[in-house]
Amino acid sequence: MTRAGWAAGWAVWYGWVLCFVFTLAPLLGWLSPLGFTPLAVLGGLLSLRAFQVSEADRPAALAILVLCLWALVSTIWSPFKPTEIGNTTGFKLLAGSLFYWALFRSASAADADVRALALRIFTWGVAAFGLVILIEALTGAAIYKYLREATGDPIRPDLAIRNVAQGGFVLAVLAPAAAVAGWRVGAGLWPAIAIALGIGGASFGLEADAPIIALVLSLLAGWAVCRWPVATPRVLGGAAALLMLAAPWLVLAARSLGWLQALHAAVPLSWQMRLDYWGHAADRILADPLRGWGVDASRTFGPDITLHPHNGALQVWLELGLIGAVAAAVFWAVAIARQSSQRADLGRAAAVGTAMAYLTFASVSFGVWQDWWLALGAVAATACLAVQKQGLSLEDWPARS
Repeated sequence: MTRAGWAAGWAVWYGWVLCFVFTLAPLLGWLSPLGFTPLAVLGGLLSLRAFQVSEADRPAALAILVLCLWALVSTIWSPFKPTEIGNTTGFKLLAGSLFYWALFRSASAADADVRALALRIFTWGVAAFGLVILIEALTGAAIYKYLREATGDPIRPDLAIRNVAQGGFVLAVLAPAAAVAGWRVGAGLWPAIAIALGIGGASFGLEADAPIIALVLSLLAGWAVCRWPVATPRVLGGAAALLMLAAPWLVLAARSLGWLQALHAAVPLSWQMRLDYWGHAADRILADPLRGWGVDASRTFGPDITLHPHNGALQVWLELGLIGAVAAAVFWAVAIARQSSQRADLGRAAAVGTAMAYLTFASVSFGVWQDWWLALGAVAATACLAVQKQGLSLEDWPARS
């Protein structure tokens, strides 16, 4: 077989890997979000030959490398000591970054026809996921409870609702890419409507506040990118970096002005707990802002902080100090700002909208090093790149339709 033939064969292979990943992603989002870790790792393992770091990708890749290496080094002084090397966050971050980057690049290397099929699978799968979440919201997670009972693993109703509600977070992260993919493969707005209904159901029927907030921010960001395609990604990338760097000092300033205390008195208990975590995290950061306390150190700061501060920027500052915060700020600044373009493009709008949803949840919900959460980000980024490689700019759509 010629070199061109081998290249074409690998391109088809990458496309089928995308089909595999995009088929399982919605199902895992509903039934087992923890499954995103083995899914993304396997997808990356199957796509290792696609691994490459282009010149445009180097700043983001370097920021990831610095963050992972510093996390690994910080294990030396971290008060949290894993029982096995395989559970060391620094090692997992390095290995995960390799596989996740390979999966991400496979979206660019895939055969266009098979990639189009993968995007159809993705958009209709996520749309079905949205409708299932809506049904679960209307029935009190009845389907999920039935499946657990049928498999001999019954679950309390409140825990079932909480587990299904987590799917709303996954849905909101996948929503921008799935909605644009649906438009670009000829499905129209129907998938986007189903996805929006699912996010609304998770927020209003399953008592998960953040997904609807993330949806609104994603829509606003996507609209702004389409309206001002050059300036918006640069402004949002700079804002994300600024918030990453300023997070602890903003918390300390808000507390000194009395704003944090006033907000604490006005919000529900779950948000009061977050505000308490943020205050304690800021105090710890102030005690060692340069080096940080070491990766996973926040796990040892109970009862003031339970597991993590529920804010990604504060957790990075707390555990990895200034070096980690700068690396994270550079990554987000570059990843978002590079979506800037002279022409309005729905794929770029989806990428920025996805970043806004992911950052929203990272700011109020999940620990920044959670394996499944990082894997979900990799799958969402892969979907965004696939949409961009498959699509056209807004000006081209009348001609195509």
